[in-house]
Amino acid sequence: MESRRVVVTGLGAVTPIGNSVPEFWQSLREGKNGIGEISYFDTSDSKAKLDAEVKNFDARNYLSKIELLRSDKYTHYAIAASDEAIKDSGVIGTLPPERIAVYFATGIGGIETFQQELKKMIDRGPGRVSPYFVPMMISNMASGMIAIRNNCQGPAMPQVTACASGSNAIGEALRLIRHGYADACITGGSEAAICKIGVAGFTNMQALSTATDINAASIPFDKRRAGFVIGEGAGALVLEEYEHAKKRGAHIYAEVAGYGSTCDAYHITSPRPDGEGGRRAMSDALKEAGYISGEKIYINAHGTGTPLNDKFETIAIKNALGSDAYKALISSTKSMTGHMLGAAGAVEAIASVLTLENGIIPPTINLIEKDEECDLDYVPLVSREEKVSIALSNSLGFGGHNASLCFRRI
Repeated sequence: MESRRVVVTGLGAVTPIGNSVPEFWQSLREGKNGIGEISYFDTSDSKAKLDAEVKNFDARNYLSKIELLRSDKYTHYAIAASDEAIKDSGVIGTLPPERIAVYFATGIGGIETFQQELKKMIDRGPGRVSPYFVPMMISNMASGMIAIRNNCQGPAMPQVTACASGSNAIGEALRLIRHGYADACITGGSEAAICKIGVAGFTNMQALSTATDINAASIPFDKRRAGFVIGEGAGALVLEEYEHAKKRGAHIYAEVAGYGSTCDAYHITSPRPDGEGGRRAMSDALKEAGYISGEKIYINAHGTGTPLNDKFETIAIKNALGSDAYKALISSTKSMTGHMLGAAGAVEAIASVLTLENGIIPPTINLIEKDEECDLDYVPLVSREEKVSIALSNSLGFGGHNASLCFRRI
């Protein structure tokens, strides 16, 4: 089976720190904190008071009134991000429709729609449930609507692996193009789960931070960390076969050079204490990308700010890189965006690609109290100018899903 090179030619983002890629990147460089008080519902009976919301987003700029009424917020974010990535790439129209795929992920899908329609049924009876309830809720609809909107007739499907969803979508898109099943793919992830039932579920499993200080809530690798802050939004990338991108003169951000996907097969929520599943995903991605010991590497860590994740991910990084782990530049952009769940891997892949292109390492903001068990260089507080040749983006999801993406400067 042929193996072709795959590159990134388009980027799009809707995030708590910016609703376009330039705005998002500027905020990352400046260490902007996207966390604030939950505004979507009354939190008087909720232990969790903070989130990372998308701000000043108007879905009417992207969708018609009818489309808005028939789709969930997670799809609105996906459409907005994919529109930006597609425009940035310019790939539509350069290939037959059947050679362009859409792999767009979500961890949860239309949970806000589920909450709203369930309340209608309880309060007013089953006859009041929207006839669009099912298509609004299901996890494939973002990928379906992106394909319809852009006449992409290749494979179109979601990847649903909890917090690893966005990274798995990009990795599977890489394999799709690499092995000749498509020539380009619109890929990424979207999530809009900040609603009362979503927050209650994560709170009651003791996953969310209950801090009330926005600068002491999402604090990956800090000794004070006590849970993640729920975020939302979408990230989109256009992946393309290298020779086609080069021939048409596309701007190439980076090469997607490696991908690792494993399962801990250990626990439904906790990662393996030895970090072995994450280690294998990283090692597989690095090996595929031809990583050589001593290369300058940036790692966008999963870094959720939960006590177990950050400790076990640190172990996994050490086991994957050996002594090079102490030379790696690592950060968790979740310190700024919160945890965007199924969109996290896609948005963090964008951060990794832009780090390669610009030679600036985003910081882990509010990392003040060093944890002896998290003793690597997490680029605390402020960004750092440093040229790296390779970037690794990690995502670890409930169910034991691990995904690592490796990008190279080109």
